[in-house]
Amino acid sequence: MAQSAPTSRSGTGGAPPRLRDRLTIPVLASGGILMAVMQTVVVPLLPDLPRLTGASAASVSWMVTATLLSGAVLTPVLGRAGDMYGKRRVLIGALALMTAGSVMCALSADIGVLIAARALQGAAASVVPLSISILRDELPPERRGSAVALMSSTVGIGAALGLPLAALVVQYADWHTMFWLTSVLGALGVTATWWAVKESPVREAGRFDVLGALGLAAGLVSLLLGVSQGGQWGWGSPRVLGLFLAAAAILVLWWWWQLRTAEPLVDLRLVTRPRVGLSHVAAVLTGFAFYANSLVTAQLVQAPKATGYGLGLSIVATGLCLLPGGVTMLLFSPLSARISASRGPRVTLALGTAVIACGYALRIADSRDLWMIILGATVVATGTTLAYSALPTLILRAVPAAQTASANGVNVLMRTIGQATSSAAVAAVLVHHTSLVGGVPVATLHGYLLAFTMAGAVALVACAAALSIPGDGPSAGIRRARGATRGARDGAMEGA
Repeated sequence: MAQSAPTSRSGTGGAPPRLRDRLTIPVLASGGILMAVMQTVVVPLLPDLPRLTGASAASVSWMVTATLLSGAVLTPVLGRAGDMYGKRRVLIGALALMTAGSVMCALSADIGVLIAARALQGAAASVVPLSISILRDELPPERRGSAVALMSSTVGIGAALGLPLAALVVQYADWHTMFWLTSVLGALGVTATWWAVKESPVREAGRFDVLGALGLAAGLVSLLLGVSQGGQWGWGSPRVLGLFLAAAAILVLWWWWQLRTAEPLVDLRLVTRPRVGLSHVAAVLTGFAFYANSLVTAQLVQAPKATGYGLGLSIVATGLCLLPGGVTMLLFSPLSARISASRGPRVTLALGTAVIACGYALRIADSRDLWMIILGATVVATGTTLAYSALPTLILRAVPAAQTASANGVNVLMRTIGQATSSAAVAAVLVHHTSLVGGVPVATLHGYLLAFTMAGAVALVACAAALSIPGDGPSAGIRRARGATRGARDGAMEGA
C-alpha cells in the first residue's frame, strides 16, 4: 500500500523553508546537468582514443554504445526500485555509480576498463526520472510545474555545456584530466544530494520483479545493439537480423510475463491507457527529432570548406555553436511550465514539437551561413524544452503517485530508443549521400538537408500524437492544485 505524499516541506505556520529545502531543486537539477555532461564529454575524444588506447576504432565506439545500452536497461529498472525502496536512496546510488565510472576512466587507458566504466555511467540515465518523482512527492502543486520543467531541460543544458568543456580539456590538457574533473563534480553531486534531498515517504509495497528486469534487459540490449551497430555491421547481416529476431521474441515473452505476474516491473495495463501510451509514443518521436539536431549540426559545421558548404570549425567552436541552445533551454523552462499550467501539458507538447519542425524548416532554408545554423539549432532546442518539460507532466497526471519513478523511467527509455533510432537513420542517410573531397568521402549538403527533412517530418508526427492524447484540460489541473491547497489549509486548521 503506498503512503501519501506531503504537500510541502516548507514547515508550518508560514515559516520560511530551511536551507536544505531551498536547495532541493538546484541540487536535483545540477545532478541532471552532470548526468548529461558525463554522457557528452567522451564525444570529442573518440577520434583520438584509438591512438591513446591502442584499440581499434570499432572497439572505441563501444564507449558510447555501452552507456546507451546500460542506460536504456537501468532507467526503468532503477525507476521501479525507487518506487519500492526509496527514490533518494536509488538516486544517490545512481550518482555514485556514475562517479565510480568516471574515476575508472581517469585511472586507466585500457579499452576494456574504459568500456566497463562507461557502462557503469549509464546508470545515471535514471537521475532525471527519479528526481522528477521526488519533486512530485515533495513540492506543493504551485511549485511543481516549474521545477519539473527545469529538471526536464537539464538533459539539453548538460549536453550543450559538456561538448565545449570536453573539447577545451582535450585541446589543452591530458585527456585523463577531463575524467578527474567529472569525478570531483560527481562526488560533490553525491554529497549534495545526500545532504539536501530528503527521502520521499511515497512507496509501493511488493516484491521486485527480477525475471521481468532480466527479460527487459535482454530484449532492450538486443534491440538497441542491432539499431546502434546496424550501419557498421550491415542492416542485412546475420548478426543484426538475429538481434532483431531475438529482441522481438524476448520482448513478446516479457510482455506476456508482465501481464501474468501479480507485481510486474512495468504495469502494462497502465502503459496501454491512451494518456500514458500516447505520451510514450510522443516521447519516441520527440527523441528522434531532437537528437538529429545535435548530430547533424556538429558534422555540418566541421565539414571542410572545400565541400562548398562546410565551415571547417574546430571541436571547440562546434560546441560553442550548440551552447546557445543550452542557454535557451534553461531560459524557456519556466515558460513551458506556465503554458502547461494554463493550457495543459498536451498543448505544450504539441507546441514544442511544432517549434522543432519550424527549426528544421530554417535549417533547410539556409545551412551555409553560421548565424542561420545557430538560429535553426536554437529554435529546435527551444521546441525541445517545451516538449521535454511537458512529457513528465503528462505522466505525472496520468499515473498513481507510487508509480511515478517507474513510469517516468519508461518515458525516458522511449526517448532513448528514439535517439538511438535517429542516430542510425541519420547515419544511413548521410552514408548514401557522399562525394569525394580530397579523396575522402564526405556527406553532401543534399544529404544533410534530407536528414533535416526527415527529422522535421517526425516532429510533425509527434505533434499529431500529442494532439491525440486525451486531456483533462487546464481546469482540471487547476482544480487539483486548489484541492491540494484547500486540503493542506484544512489540515493546518484542524491541527491548530
